[in-house]
Amino acid sequence: MTPWLGLVVLLGTWSLGYWGAEACTCSPTHPQEAFCNSDIVIRARVVGKKLVKEGPYGTLIYTIKQMKATPVKGSFDRQRGRDLQVENRCCGPRDSGLQSPVLLSQPSSRPQMYRGFTKMPHVQYIHTEASESLCGVKLEVNKYQYLLTGRIFDGKVYIGLCNFVERWDQLTISQRKGLNYRYHLGCNCKIKTCYYPPCFVSSKNECVWTDMAASFGYPGHQTKHYACIRQKGGSCSWYRGWAPPDKTIINATDP
Repeated sequence: MTPWLGLVVLLGTWSLGYWGAEACTCSPTHPQEAFCNSDIVIRARVVGKKLVKEGPYGTLIYTIKQMKATPVKGSFDRQRGRDLQVENRCCGPRDSGLQSPVLLSQPSSRPQMYRGFTKMPHVQYIHTEASESLCGVKLEVNKYQYLLTGRIFDGKVYIGLCNFVERWDQLTISQRKGLNYRYHLGCNCKIKTCYYPPCFVSSKNECVWTDMAASFGYPGHQTKHYACIRQKGGSCSWYRGWAPPDKTIINATDP
């Protein structure tokens, strides 16, 4: 092989490797948007995994254990009641589709599934590409609890890097409350990403998501603490409720 041909082959190999590593590209999404666009949303711990020969690089199949719903007590219950009153005033109890705070605070043996119970009441296996370049997700076995969002295809649950997959202990209190009932209220709303301000809504069912334009970036304050909820008049707006104080923001108000 001539020196110049060897250089061409080397550059070509490097180029293919580079593009292969960059093959999976996902735009950031607000957790509510990921929730509403998913077939299934669950809280689970990974208890096993195996690699099978499916697809170009194989498929990882994770065995999971869904976590059970736990009682909700104390101040969280009182705040939930206040949230329900606010949401019922704006949207009407028929639109909310929520249980009362008393029912929500009762112990339950049902798996903690936030979306997709009617499609698949119990999930035991999660499928993902083995290669991260094809958006495969790497999960730790017997180490963390995860929030998993994914799609159902041919009776199987699939997740990828473009789905919202997060360690449960990394979620804020507002995000956990959003999973329980707030995000449901906003699935008819549209979250519009703002990259360069100023940004404006183009229809009344939009909320402008400014985390990508803010100096602290993604995930920002709206991602961590807000839900976009339809109001009684039909327009959508950001709703926060209660959240722990953020030391980086003083006198924070609704965006």
